[in-house]
Amino acid sequence: MFTSLPFPAHPAALLIGITACLAPPAKAQHDVQRNAVQKIALGQHEQVATILGGNRKPDAGKAETLFVETLNLAAQGKIEEAISRRKLALAAGLPLERFVAGPRKLLSRLPPVEGLIEVELVHGPMVGAVTSEAASFWVRTKEPATVTIRIGEKEFSSRTTVEADYTTVIRADGLKPMTAYAYRVLVNGKEIPSGQTNMRTFPSRNNPQPFTVGFGGGAGYIPEWERQWDNISTFQPLAFLMLGDNVYIDQPEHSLCQHYCYYRRQSRPEWRRFTARTAIYSIWDDHDFGTNDCVPGPAIEKPAWKRKVWEIYRQNWVNPSYGSGEKQPGCWYDFMIGDVHFIMLDGRYYRDLKGGSMLGPVQKAWLRKTLTASSGTFKVIASPVPFSPRIKPGSKDPWDGFPEERAEIFSWIRKDRIAGVLLIAADRHRTDLRTIPNGASYTLYEFESSRLTNRHTHKVVKTDGLVWGYNKTCSFALMQFDTTRPDPQVTFGLIDIDGKRHHSHTLRRSSLK
Repeated sequence: MFTSLPFPAHPAALLIGITACLAPPAKAQHDVQRNAVQKIALGQHEQVATILGGNRKPDAGKAETLFVETLNLAAQGKIEEAISRRKLALAAGLPLERFVAGPRKLLSRLPPVEGLIEVELVHGPMVGAVTSEAASFWVRTKEPATVTIRIGEKEFSSRTTVEADYTTVIRADGLKPMTAYAYRVLVNGKEIPSGQTNMRTFPSRNNPQPFTVGFGGGAGYIPEWERQWDNISTFQPLAFLMLGDNVYIDQPEHSLCQHYCYYRRQSRPEWRRFTARTAIYSIWDDHDFGTNDCVPGPAIEKPAWKRKVWEIYRQNWVNPSYGSGEKQPGCWYDFMIGDVHFIMLDGRYYRDLKGGSMLGPVQKAWLRKTLTASSGTFKVIASPVPFSPRIKPGSKDPWDGFPEERAEIFSWIRKDRIAGVLLIAADRHRTDLRTIPNGASYTLYEFESSRLTNRHTHKVVKTDGLVWGYNKTCSFALMQFDTTRPDPQVTFGLIDIDGKRHHSHTLRRSSLK
């Protein structure tokens, strides 16, 4: 089970086209265990030992190797050998949840683990979709079960299902703004040990208060760097935005690999502590949607794997919504924290180089309507890839590949006199602050961060708009908002995996109009 951390009552101060999605993935980030699971998904069992053997790098560790060997043996019906490997994996420190979560199609071939207390709550709780009066809680259980969130004397329940991969989302309402709540998790009426934790509601729009939000992308699975999640928690962000490459899958056609990559992150105690207390919001990018730099085209159902990837994504997050739902899948949505408006973009599902659109017509129309109608003091547009020109020289993967659509979005800000817009993004494996001229309008600021736990690093590209950049180790971005001031402000901060602040920059609302 995961262990809750002490919780503070207040925020801290401070091919072009479809075939491109099937291109070989970048190898720098993937560990040999994930590569071996891809071979299991393809039925190429004889290649697994070769991939895992020797001193091959990158390596996620002995326990992870033993888990993958268990999967491979179970897939081949070698049950006794699989049981032996499972025993060794648990002895090496692998969380029991890994063998409960699955992939169940393979692990269900093995008898239950003997001599250990069975896990009822496999993953979660993960807090999200928070407002000033409500919050949602995502969980995964061992079997279909009724899960209850108890807050004081109130109880809120929902049931996990096989169809949703044993997950559900419980909605709790009737809460008070900007308040810390202790909550408990019950499965089939039984309180889960160590299941008590804490969360905070958001300030109301009519009574804004200072708050802190963190964000980042590029969260490759590196066991020794999973401590990043505890590091972020020490800064007590009210919310954290996962802006893509949140897991590195690069296998959209085989759900086995997708499940494997989600499960190993969700079983980490550091991740569970972090997401049980911090409101989590996510969008995807190429490595957790398709493959490296993928361009899937504008169709909803082509390639055929698109909808299945979307369904698995929804089963593993707790966003307020997902695009326009079943008729128009995606991961775009918006939400408010006090009087700050966050607008989250999907840069992959409808990406079409030939048609010149990253967003697709439905999402683009939604973006303009949302942005134009926004009353937010600050309006934060979150993109999985940077808007800044020449940030990835020679590549069409960032917004440089869609210059007309980028110019169109910037023209709305200029012509419609939309004040207070900030840009945040991920994708580049470092943390940057940059500026972008916007004609007769104000200069746009873009804060980019995408090396939460990645081993692979990108150099800091020195363009005219670079304010500062950092790539020496893993890092995340922190934004401290204070709209109670006569001139509202946001302070951008760059924090490394050891909790050291390297740069900061304060931006006032008066400069964004």
